[in-house]
Amino acid sequence: MPAAQHLVCHPLLCASYRVGQLYTISKHSHQESEKGEGVEVVKNEPHEDPIHGHGQFTEKRVHLSSKLPSWARAVTPRIFYITEKAWNYYPYTITADCWSLQCSFLPKFSIYIETKYEDNCGDSENIFHSDKILGDHEVSFLDIAFDEIPERYYRSPEDPRFFSSAKTGRGPLREGWRQHTKPIMCSYKLVSVKFEVWGLQTRVEQFVHKVIRDILLIGHRQAFTWVDEWCDMSLEEVRDFETQMQVATNQKLGSQHP
Repeated sequence: MPAAQHLVCHPLLCASYRVGQLYTISKHSHQESEKGEGVEVVKNEPHEDPIHGHGQFTEKRVHLSSKLPSWARAVTPRIFYITEKAWNYYPYTITADCWSLQCSFLPKFSIYIETKYEDNCGDSENIFHSDKILGDHEVSFLDIAFDEIPERYYRSPEDPRFFSSAKTGRGPLREGWRQHTKPIMCSYKLVSVKFEVWGLQTRVEQFVHKVIRDILLIGHRQAFTWVDEWCDMSLEEVRDFETQMQVATNQKLGSQHP
């Protein structure tokens, strides 16, 4: 399965989710990192693009040796990381470009994620206008409230079926919420995975798509259920928070990067 398209709706507007996205990524990365494992931020700086305009470029190393399944650990080095490069021109973002998201020892492995955010319930067709989605590919709605996530990642305070925001009055989310909730926005994700190693290609690509699906669900659940923590923040304030979390997370990992 080389390509898949995921649609993830939120009871928010794109303008506010911009802050929530930055807050959630920073907090989640810090929570999931520990000595030698987690997300190391190498670069986080402004970037200008001739087509998309002003944006932000980040480069990260995702250290995850112990988080791999046993069959994957058998064929990877003890020290293993993925280099992630991302360009954020919100409401359009690119995570990895061609071969820029690569593991530290297999140059034939890459992930490319293209994202667009719109204030609708996921009814935009061919939003990417891209030949990457021609042919067989999976298109699926991910329901942040009712789709299952791995049991080890479940936390009851982060369950949108039970969460109620004290500041916004949103939640809990009920069955069919996407059809009748206002406001609503959708995160459109186009995910391509390549692992050109004979004998392992299909298994690895399917595994990576499953992991990405879980990450998208968990991250979007957290963005909603953490809304009271970030909804009053300005973009400048959440950028300051992002910088503080970057320093704290790198220190947690034992990284030499500031």
